[in-house]
Amino acid sequence: MAQKQAARAARMLGRAFGFTRLIVELGVFSSLAFSLALFIVAIVQAYHTIGDAFRHLGEPETTKHLLVAAVEQADTLLVGVALLIIGLGLQGLFVGRLQNVPEWLHVDSFDDLKQKLLGVVVTALAVNFFAVALEWTGDNSILVYGAAIAAVILAVGVYSSVLSRIHGPPAHAGPEKPDADAHP
Repeated sequence: MAQKQAARAARMLGRAFGFTRLIVELGVFSSLAFSLALFIVAIVQAYHTIGDAFRHLGEPETTKHLLVAAVEQADTLLVGVALLIIGLGLQGLFVGRLQNVPEWLHVDSFDDLKQKLLGVVVTALAVNFFAVALEWTGDNSILVYGAAIAAVILAVGVYSSVLSRIHGPPAHAGPEKPDADAHP
């Protein structure tokens, strides 16, 4: 009798875990859908912006407009990459290791996923500040904005450092291989 109850409890737990995997799959799908949408938006915006720049060649503001648009596109792409990393990371953690992705995208733990995401977030913040700096008019507001971004990056860096000390490097991270293109 006790064995039947234990088997029944194990089946119920298995079904509950299967349902959890379905919920995660929905999250993975939505993250990948947003990522794809951001990549498509970035491509369409690039097409329009570059076309507009060619129509206004020689005008003084064309280069600056093109430069600002390029930096903003990089920001959009970085958010798309962050969503891609989240989707693939959750898929790997809850469903199974992905086969056809680069090794750096393999996620071995939730902390590993957070570390990968934090790197993209810091880069996106820096790119965002660069876009604001390109349009800077000379007032002091950029100092406050820059200080706020610096504070967030510093906090993320400290958190990331503490996380690394507590949990150590990811399991798949081996010794660094020398770069074949590096020169002594």
